Amino acid sequence: MRINISKNRTEGDFVGRVEKISGQNLLSCYQCGKCTAGCPIVSEMDLTPSQVIRYAQLGIDEDLMESKAIWLCASSFTCNVRCPKGVKIAEIFEALRLVLLRQRKDHLDINAIPKETLAELPPIALISSMRKFTS
Repeated sequence: MRINISKNRTEGDFVGRVEKISGQNLLSCYQCGKCTAGCPIVSEMDLTPSQVIRYAQLGIDEDLMESKAIWLCASSFTCNVRCPKGVKIAEIFEALRLVLLRQRKDHLDINAIPKETLAELPPIALISSMRKFTS
């Protein structure tokens, strides 16, 4: 796969939107990897937290927005605490989810979950998932 990196991409609309929603400067991250090393759910992610940030920095929105990692973030804030530059990575993940939700692209259709399954799910699982539907 070949990715063309240009000033239009790195300073484009997508990067600006993510920075505005999250309140974070994406270029503050220098890819030390401490966010990934401390993430409790990283083994389930298709992109690590540091990869998500790198994709966002480079404006690679197509692959990033198809990633399941942005939905799997457990919002433990371990990444925020571990970041030596003070980048609030969890807020960037939330911003990425909001970009999709504002385009009406939800990761979960609660109406498609069978009632039997809903009855067996721990309430916190639904609450955590539905928290990601707020904008």
